[in-house]
Amino acid sequence: MELIRLDSEFFNRDCVEVAKDLLGKLFVRVWQPEGGNESPLRLVVRLVETEAYLGLEDKASHSYKGRRTVRNEAMFMDPGTAYVYNIYGMYQCINISTKGEGAAVLLRAAEPLENVEWMAHLRNCRSKRTKPAAFKLRELCNGPSKLCQALDIRKDLFDKVNLCRSDSLFFADEVKVGVQAVDESTIVQCPRIGIAYAQEWSSKPLRFYLRENIFVSTFKKNQSSLPIKTSVVYFVSRVRCITVQFRQRQIEQRCAKSVKNYFRVYLIVLYSIKS
Repeated sequence: MELIRLDSEFFNRDCVEVAKDLLGKLFVRVWQPEGGNESPLRLVVRLVETEAYLGLEDKASHSYKGRRTVRNEAMFMDPGTAYVYNIYGMYQCINISTKGEGAAVLLRAAEPLENVEWMAHLRNCRSKRTKPAAFKLRELCNGPSKLCQALDIRKDLFDKVNLCRSDSLFFADEVKVGVQAVDESTIVQCPRIGIAYAQEWSSKPLRFYLRENIFVSTFKKNQSSLPIKTSVVYFVSRVRCITVQFRQRQIEQRCAKSVKNYFRVYLIVLYSIKS
C-alpha cells in the first residue's frame, strides 16, 4: 500500500471540517515489536469516526474558557499536534489540534487494515485479562481507547508530538487509482458521546462517522437513513471480517498440527531409544 502523508495545511482549518475530512483517511503507526529483534512494522487503520471539540466556547472541551494546563497544552500547539491524555487511570485517548485556539479532533474509531494480528497482540498486552482475548475484527479499534491500545499510542510517547513531522505516527491518503474522498452524503452527523455535563453543548451534532460502517463505536438506527444490515458497505465489511477470521483459524490449526507432529516424532525417538 503506497501512502502520501497529510501535511500541516490539512489540519490548519476549521475543526469541524478537519473532523469530517479525516473520515476515510489512513492512520499509520510505525511500531517496533518488543525485544527489538524484528524489523519495525507498519500498523495501518482507516478512520471511520471522529468528534470535533471547538475550543474556548465548547463546554465539552478540555480547553473551555481558555483553560490551559500542562495536561492540555497540546490543544494550543500547532495544528496537527497530538493531544494524548489518560482516562480511568489506565487508558488513553488521542486528539489532534486544529485551527482555532484550543480546538481539536478526537479520534474515536477505525477499521484495521494492515498487520491486524499485531493490533490484537497489543490489545491483549494492554489489557488486565489473565487470558488473551480472541478479538473480532470490528472490535479491535471501535473506541478511542481501543484505538490507542491497538496502535500502542501512549501519553509518554506521543503527547505534544507534531504528527505532520513524526516518523512513528502520522496520517496519510492511499495512493491508488480510483480512490476518492468520502462523499458528504455518507457521513452521519450526531451528538457526541459521554458529555452530558456539557449542558446545551451535549446535544450539538459534532460527532461524525461513516454511515453503516460496522467499525464505528456505536450508532443508533435512527441516525441512518438506510437499513444497517442490507447496505452494500455492511455486506463488504462482513465478508472481510469472515475472511480474516477464517485465515486466523487456519493459522491456529497449522500451529496445532505442528505441535502434534513434534510430539509424535518425540515419542517415536523416545521409544526407539528405549528399545
